[in-house]
Amino acid sequence: MDWTEISVEVKADQIDEAAAIANMTVPYGIYIEDYSDLEAEVQEIAHIDLIDEELLQKDRGIAKIHIYIDPEDNIEEAVQFLRERLTAAGIGHTINRSSVHEDDWLNNWRKFFKPMPIGEKLLINPSWYTDTDPEGRAVLNIDPGLAFGTGKHETTRLCLETLERYIKGGETVLDVGCGSGILGIAAVLLGAESAFGVDIDEVAVRTANENAVINHVGDRFSAIAGDLVDKVQGKYDIVVANIVADAIIALSASVKAFMKPDSVYIVSGIIDTRADDVRNAVRNSFEIAEEITMGGWYCFVLKPV
Repeated sequence: MDWTEISVEVKADQIDEAAAIANMTVPYGIYIEDYSDLEAEVQEIAHIDLIDEELLQKDRGIAKIHIYIDPEDNIEEAVQFLRERLTAAGIGHTINRSSVHEDDWLNNWRKFFKPMPIGEKLLINPSWYTDTDPEGRAVLNIDPGLAFGTGKHETTRLCLETLERYIKGGETVLDVGCGSGILGIAAVLLGAESAFGVDIDEVAVRTANENAVINHVGDRFSAIAGDLVDKVQGKYDIVVANIVADAIIALSASVKAFMKPDSVYIVSGIIDTRADDVRNAVRNSFEIAEEITMGGWYCFVLKPV
């Protein structure tokens, strides 16, 4: 069957942030074309100065992300998700699509997506593994089709591992930019009393609510589409947001209204080059209790001051 290749062109200096967003659309990797440091990289890897003329003619100011979408998934939804998230992050972009044929693509990438332990207590399990031995871990079943967050990316893993340490039992959790619902659902499976998710993307919200039912926590987790300030009420013990740096900065002024005095705010999705920007944006409202890094990404644990 024909797959769809979505190519996203962005400015080269925004490629890391754009790639983080693109990674949310598929669980089996993306391909990035970035020639901004071509000569230096070739010298470092191959120790030669001779480079193909065609490569030298590439536009150094533009980078391109290639994403491959399963024919069983909705292409329009994937494109809409990319447009909304890239626009929200202030990343100028051009999106194109084309058909590609890859025999048994689905089965080929499925073999690389296996049950994955996270932290000390959680196991992320793809649905086609029906006889997985959890070995005492809480099992979160999630399909990696067009699910925005499957636990494989560093930012999601950072949030899950940090969330596990702060859940003692009985907490209420708010997941801002909930995507697939993986963080809120995991929170309930780890012992939180309830979790509530909000996301600007209706497709993500539908996916999150479906995943809650699949994991038998539909009575304790729910998600709604819309803006944080307009759609959320009450105060929570833990607020978590795995989104891009600019969105975290934009939320810093309003999210405190949804936190109890002793709440924690766990934020991730912050590329290392933007860590200082986030630190400066939150310093008047929050104390940074922890900074955790993984693979060039940051997770901050913030406490209200």
